This record gives sequence, structure tokens and C-alpha cells, in this order.
Amino acid sequence: MTMTRRAIPGLATAALLVRPGRAAAPEALDGLLARHVVLPEDGVSRVRYAAWKASSADMAALDEWITAAAEARPSAMARAEAYAYWANLYNALTLKVVLDRYPVRSIRDIRSTGVPFDPRQFIGPWRTRLVTVEGRRMSLDDIEHETMRPTFRDPRVHYAVNCASIGCPNLWPRAWRAETLEAALDEAARAFVNHPRGAAFRADGGLRVSSIYKWFQEDFGGSEAGVIAHLRQYATGEGARRLAGASRIAEDAYDWALNDAANLS
Repeated sequence: MTMTRRAIPGLATAALLVRPGRAAAPEALDGLLARHVVLPEDGVSRVRYAAWKASSADMAALDEWITAAAEARPSAMARAEAYAYWANLYNALTLKVVLDRYPVRSIRDIRSTGVPFDPRQFIGPWRTRLVTVEGRRMSLDDIEHETMRPTFRDPRVHYAVNCASIGCPNLWPRAWRAETLEAALDEAARAFVNHPRGAAFRADGGLRVSSIYKWFQEDFGGSEAGVIAHLRQYATGEGARRLAGASRIAEDAYDWALNDAANLS
């Protein structure tokens, strides 16, 4: 399969490093994502994990970006800036977790550490406390479920954060920004809803959706009807036509395979 990338105007190709103590510029994260995230013809973004891990400069740049981001004060930010901040930090930390342990077949093969009495430690790295922000030591679950979801109360949070899996909404080759946040979130929502892993109709006419809509149904209206209404909001073309007549969800599915560009052929 031929891999293609969407161009990002004005993006430098040289490594962009961030010194700790300075603002974690989105342009620095752009540089890393643009080099290592690919958008193949199947519409599912992948990461060049092997190439990224082989680059000591890019591994260091990711660490430095995270260090700089941890020194920010999101509590003092406007809503859109804080939203973009947390989404970028979540995605950068997820990339680091996978890169530090690569090669792995799935992010779920990476256990959480430092939480010996938490049964969820065995199903993924999301409980490990990875970063300290404004004095609070935080895990990926803390960022997504204790911070972003209750703070922003926006179902599009699920399109902003990426869990390094094929079934997840795409990791884009650019960082989130406050000034373009609303349009970018809508773009991400449309991309996922209109992709078969977001919503699709089986041969028998039944609606199959991503398990995200089951796991977090409360964020999508709290019912199957709410999920379908959300899908209709972003669906286009034939999908929109068929969703107009949908009244129930037949099944849900999710692919936990690593979003690794090495798996493309």
C-alpha cells in the first residue's frame, strides 16, 4: 500500500527541539508528528515507531517537549488553549509510552506500573503516573477521564486523544491549537464517523459502531439514540442517508492492534 502524507504548509523539516523551562510550542510537536505520522489510503493514521525510536534526536525532542509542557499552568489558560494543551500532552505521553517499549503488538501489552492494588494495571499503561502538572502527578486516565471529559464536557474529546490503536480516531500529523480548535475537532469527528471503524452498516442493514460509543455512551447523549444523533451530526454522503433511518445499534467493535506503520504492506 502506498503511504501518503498531508502537507503542512510552512513546516520545517529539521528537528525542532524545546528547551525545558520554555513554552511547549505546538510547532515543535508538529515537526515530530509530520516526520513520523503517515496517513495511508485506508484512512487510518499510523506512526513510524521504528524510525522514531532509531532517532536519538527525535526521542530527545519528544522528552523535552513533554518536560516543557509539564511546566505550563493549564488552570490559567482559556478553555480552547487548555483543551489543546491537554490533548497534545496526552498524545505526546502515549507516544512516549509506546516508543519506550517498542516493539509491541498492542498498547494493551504494556502494563501500568506503580499501582500494585489497581486491577486495571494489567490491561494497559493508562494508570501509570507519567507527568506532574501544577503539582499533581498524573496518568493518562487522569488526563482524559478526570480532567478533559469533566472539564470540557465535549464528546469530541474522544477524537482529540489517541490511544495508539487502529480502532482509535486518527492521530493527526500536527498539534492541536486553540485558534483552530473548533474546526479541527469537527474535521476529526467527520473523519472518524465517516470511516468504517467509526460507523458502518452490515450486509443485513444493522448499524455497527466503534466501541468508543458504547464505552463512553454518557458522553454521546447517554443512549443509543444519542449516539445515532451524534453520528448524524457528522455523517456525510451515503452514511448520512442511511443514518437518517437508523433507530438502533446492532453491534460495536474495536481494533486494539498498534497503529504501527511497519504493519503496512
